[in-house]
Amino acid sequence: MSSPKVLFGFHAVGVRLKTAPQSVIEVYFEPTRRDARMRQFLERAREAGVRLIEADGLRLARLAGSHGHQGVAARVQPIEQAKSLDDLLDSLQLPPLLLVLDGVTDPHNLGACLRVADGAGAHAVIAPKDHAVGLNATVAKVASGAAETMPYFMVTNLARTLGELKERNIWCIGTSDDAPKTLYQVDLRGPTALVLGAEGQGLRQLTRKTCDELVSIPMKGGVESLNVSVASGVCLYEALRQRA
Repeated sequence: MSSPKVLFGFHAVGVRLKTAPQSVIEVYFEPTRRDARMRQFLERAREAGVRLIEADGLRLARLAGSHGHQGVAARVQPIEQAKSLDDLLDSLQLPPLLLVLDGVTDPHNLGACLRVADGAGAHAVIAPKDHAVGLNATVAKVASGAAETMPYFMVTNLARTLGELKERNIWCIGTSDDAPKTLYQVDLRGPTALVLGAEGQGLRQLTRKTCDELVSIPMKGGVESLNVSVASGVCLYEALRQRA
């Protein structure tokens, strides 16, 4: 069995209590903090039946390795996730909804993309190993717990992976400012991979050519593009709306 790890902060620990309470070994909390947020958090922890331990700020900081613990930390068992994209896709009962990120190297953007992917019910986020940021502490903090729950696969060759998705009848839809169709003119109810590039650069040429179809997000104001995490949210929630 893998060694326990420490989560800290209301979001990260709260998400674990919600999604996998059986994996929480114990929760440490600062008893001097008695505001509404702490009371609600402790109530959720008690409902989950986890062990609660009082700890001062110094002990929490040592546990978390950070002073940004917000008064809560938890020792948890790692959650077993699919070891490969193929394993994940083979296990799905619903039409896959995937977010593919091409060239997103900013950890704040990746964290926000993981968070919105989790919120919209996407099944995984995919990125190339050589044009992406990995899961680090900044990503985990911005993701607010989604780095724990959203499978993130870094692949050696993105174009080849898109080709393999197409062999599984997953429609690969890329975003581009000059696409003839808008996002709202395509059917996202079937197996879908939404492919987005970094803000400014967009999709790399090979990635763009590999997509089955390109769509644009209508821009009615003065700005020319959206941040990739915002664009991911627009696309994923349109898929969620169509599938509802």
